[in-house]
Amino acid sequence: MALVFRVVMQLVGLSLSLLGWVLSIITTYLPHWKNLNLDLNEMENWTMGLWQACVVQEEVGRQCKDFESFLALPAELRISRILMFLSNGLGLLGLLASGFGLDCLRVGETRPGLKKGLLILGGTVFWAAGVATLVPVSWVAHMPVQEFWDETMPEIVPRWEFGEALFLGWSAGFSLLLGGCLLNLNCVACTTQAAPAPGPYAVAEMQIQCLYLENGTADPRV
Repeated sequence: MALVFRVVMQLVGLSLSLLGWVLSIITTYLPHWKNLNLDLNEMENWTMGLWQACVVQEEVGRQCKDFESFLALPAELRISRILMFLSNGLGLLGLLASGFGLDCLRVGETRPGLKKGLLILGGTVFWAAGVATLVPVSWVAHMPVQEFWDETMPEIVPRWEFGEALFLGWSAGFSLLLGGCLLNLNCVACTTQAAPAPGPYAVAEMQIQCLYLENGTADPRV
């Protein structure tokens, strides 16, 4: 029963992490980090992402233009690009590490310590990927809030608002954090349950097991 519960926790944690990684990749390339609606011209909407800015007009449709210079971008967009790439790379590394550490896979089943170490590594990497996603998304979201409450700006000046990509990014970050925590908590629970009993009973049990191994016989208690 404990093995089944452990495997289920691992699969749930890995599934949440996979979902967060996919959402993080989508967030990176969506041009909807910020939206701008013009009150003077309701038929024209602007959107901005990490790579391009787009304008949507009813007559013409969507027209996008890529940012030509990386150094000409605002600081929050430059740092966000780097952190989102870092998050995507860490997510891939976490998938590989935790995938090989699953108990339901027969790969490396003779080395349980290695599999547990891979799970801990994968969970920690997922946690770092979640932080690397939440930081740029929250930073970019902070700028429209700061401009909205800026009393020095005239009310007639249009202000940027939250885009759909920010909500995807928050979902991705929290999914990665939750998935990584589940994997690490699962390993901690396994270590606690597998801890040997203290005192002479543990020593005697180890001596009996070694004796069975030397004689080439199986432990009858197994």
